[in-house]
Amino acid sequence: MADIRYRVEIDSAHDHHFQLTLTIAAPAAEQHISLPAWIPGSYLLREFARHLSGLSASQGSRQLELEQLDKATWRVACSGRSALVLRYRVYAFDPSVRAAFLDAQRGFFNGSSLCLRVHGREDQPHVLELGRLPEGWQVATAMPQQADGSYRAADYDELLDHPFELGHFWQGRFLAGGAEHELVVSGAMPSFDGERLLADTQRICEAQIQFWHGAAAKRRSPVPFQRYVFFLNTVDEGYGGLEHRASTALLSPRRDLPRQGQSESSDGYVRLLGLISHEYFHTWNVKRLKPANYVRLDYAQENYTELLWFFEGFTSYYDELILVRAGLIDEARYLKLLSSTLSGVLATPGRKVQSLAQASFDAWIKYYRQDENSPNSSISYYGKGALLALALDLSLRLRHADGEAATSLDELMRGLWLRHAVGEGASGGISEADILGLLAEIGGPALAQQLVEWVHGNEDLPLPPLFERMGVQLRADKASLAQRLGLRLNDSAGSLLIKQVLAGSPAATAGLCAGDEVLACNGWRLRRLDEAVLTLAPGEFQLRLLVARDQRIVELQADLPASSAPGGAAVGASSTPVQLCLADKAPARALSLRRAWLAG
Repeated sequence: MADIRYRVEIDSAHDHHFQLTLTIAAPAAEQHISLPAWIPGSYLLREFARHLSGLSASQGSRQLELEQLDKATWRVACSGRSALVLRYRVYAFDPSVRAAFLDAQRGFFNGSSLCLRVHGREDQPHVLELGRLPEGWQVATAMPQQADGSYRAADYDELLDHPFELGHFWQGRFLAGGAEHELVVSGAMPSFDGERLLADTQRICEAQIQFWHGAAAKRRSPVPFQRYVFFLNTVDEGYGGLEHRASTALLSPRRDLPRQGQSESSDGYVRLLGLISHEYFHTWNVKRLKPANYVRLDYAQENYTELLWFFEGFTSYYDELILVRAGLIDEARYLKLLSSTLSGVLATPGRKVQSLAQASFDAWIKYYRQDENSPNSSISYYGKGALLALALDLSLRLRHADGEAATSLDELMRGLWLRHAVGEGASGGISEADILGLLAEIGGPALAQQLVEWVHGNEDLPLPPLFERMGVQLRADKASLAQRLGLRLNDSAGSLLIKQVLAGSPAATAGLCAGDEVLACNGWRLRRLDEAVLTLAPGEFQLRLLVARDQRIVELQADLPASSAPGGAAVGASSTPVQLCLADKAPARALSLRRAWLAG
């Protein structure tokens, strides 16, 4: 019998409670226990202990007193070495991928929401067993199962890295890289085409295994796991993913699933494939290659790093690029997706305020706590990090055109993998110096220094000339009135409620504020903001806006702006989207470079 053993039971599905029993063989005289405050991969203190209740402790027939030391830590004085038994309930009604959920149709949990940490015993094996489940419910997890039906993790870290899906779900399997992959889909409607999603997921996995392992991908088992599980929960509204060492939890609108009898790929379905690609790429880049100080995590507090631009941003670059290389989208569609990322970054004034290194470090207080001022004060390490990866990749590829040895970002990623995650004693931990050192070797010291400036500075990346040399054109796209004014709106139910006003924009100059509701323009009631231009006579450019602000009616005047130029030079004054497309006439060398980039 394992020294640390959890029993997870359904206490009451209708009021969303799990019942936990934790048995600790030979406890310490003063045994400390705690529940994590965050879950790796989601950089925010979520205080999971707020959902724990009814904690009690006993040894044999004797009840023991628990002393709470802080928000998530307890101490219990034990007598002798007989087993300590802790019992408690956990409220589980978070439908996201980060916590725990339970109702009459489905159960899901991450160990960080349910499993107390036994201080001093973290490196010992941990066993988890499930109590009786409702009739017909299935169980899915990547945690190894033992002959007695329980599940065994080598240590506490591994215990937290294997979520569980409970209930009725669709399942499919395939082999890739010599390992079994399982796709588990919950909440899908009867029209769901599971076989298509399974086949497309397999193509993503095969392309990524080829990316990371090259020639070794043809061997029996090059991948760093024996079995991998995709957990996909489909809902009416919701989106997200969270990576684990041998699985990922995904959340997507069920309308984005492929439907039987339909062969086209909707934008929603492509987005879902991109999410699957993103989280699977994390199997290598963040779960095994990781910030050096993440080799051993502290679950009680923030774990800071300046490297999320690499681990999340570079992953965001490859997630959609892999779709092209796997043949799931064509080049034109990929450039459309890339255009969206570029437009989003250029429409964010905060890119001139916060560097990527700062954005990474501040993820705990900024990225996961967005407010009305966020686009003016911060930048996404996902979006701009992806563009940084793009700029670095194209710069490396263009070296050959400049008479130097050809290389690519692919080579940098594989090189980091081989140096830091493979071989005896490899921890996977890397620093910025490790990235720069290898980049200097394959791309030269000047490019390594350029990367430092891109990461720690806040200037725009030099993408337009890079695109041009790759046979890709950058054009201004048609902007909505909200984009031209520098507004972000909630326009549901016919109400034009302002969410955010971009710094330096015409809307900011006019005095519009987050929380204002736009009612009318030039004497005309508005249901859609773009209708405001219809209230202008030829030659007029002034919008006389009537807005509701804290129950008061306010009149403001805004000048109708012209669209800004491609490249975003005027962003901060307006936010014109951009469009990338294949150049009509490009030199043969540019076409060759572009094919090599997109084909891998």
